[in-house]
Amino acid sequence: MGTAAVGTAGAALPVHIPGLRTACTAVWALSLALLAVLLTARVLHWRHHRDQARAHLLDAAAAPFHGCLSMALLAVGGGALSVGRHWTGTSAALALNTVLFTAGTVVGLVAAVAVPYLMAVHHRIEPRQTTPVWLLPVVAPMVSAALGPALVRHLPAGQARETLLLACVAMFGLSLLATLALLPLILGRLIVAGPLPLALTPTLFLVLGPLGQSTTAVGAFADTAPGVVPAPYDTGFAVFALLYGVPVMGFALLWFAFAAAQVVRAARRGMGFAMTWWSFTFPVGTCVTGASALARHTDLVAYDILAVALYAVLVTAWAAAAVHTARGLVSGSLLAAPASAPAEPRPATARTTSGAAR
Repeated sequence: MGTAAVGTAGAALPVHIPGLRTACTAVWALSLALLAVLLTARVLHWRHHRDQARAHLLDAAAAPFHGCLSMALLAVGGGALSVGRHWTGTSAALALNTVLFTAGTVVGLVAAVAVPYLMAVHHRIEPRQTTPVWLLPVVAPMVSAALGPALVRHLPAGQARETLLLACVAMFGLSLLATLALLPLILGRLIVAGPLPLALTPTLFLVLGPLGQSTTAVGAFADTAPGVVPAPYDTGFAVFALLYGVPVMGFALLWFAFAAAQVVRAARRGMGFAMTWWSFTFPVGTCVTGASALARHTDLVAYDILAVALYAVLVTAWAAAAVHTARGLVSGSLLAAPASAPAEPRPATARTTSGAAR
């Protein structure tokens, strides 16, 4: 997810930077290779360790990460059409995107229902265990909503195009309302119970995911609607892109500052590297594409600057997470089993983070 976001967010920037598109395509190719490796590993895990794989679904700390599989498929698939086509050709990129978008959307919709169901029925969760990780399964349909419009123009004109576009709008609403239901729980837990455990502090950036992705989605709806939905609804999408996107991006910047302050505090108290550092990547990438969409629809230089600044943060965060992850894999520290049972609250275990977040 995070690696693909570097490529797709860079391609969406409203400014031209020499050599950036080639670099973005190379990073996307890396994300495709990582996805293939991780999917193979996941299949082998289910085949040879099915009891452990099922146990993850019944683990309140691990279950929400199943939403990452959907977003990984969608992010790499979307990158195929936005940047990968320059190397693979449009036909191959379209075929890859169609397969990954379909699979990612189905997995995301299942996760959006199944994971909250398991949390409500099977998991036993204390209020202090509330974390932004809970957003992962319900944000997945928002990623489909943001990336689906790119496929609309490749469908036959008429019913097929309008159906896909409005299906994306429906997934936008599904994910948005679920996010709005969870955000008060997350903020309330922080205010009442205090800061998250150090290893989980980076997950505060996950809140940026639905904010940036929804802003990206409404911008994509506005770009795609003319000629697909009848008037006056086509122009209504353009109005909605601004009336929704501008205030939501404002809240995203507020949360960015809030989360960054918490991370600085955690770093001063000894926060070391954990796989949760990948939370700094994909959510920030969605804010880059959201700011780029606003720049496209407003022609304001302020949004150009914001998109470039956020992209610089994204690249820096990705490089830090990637280097530490590679170092941990080479040394074996990331693959080693925990020496003892994790301390309460359970979600503090860094290794529960899904590899798909990379």
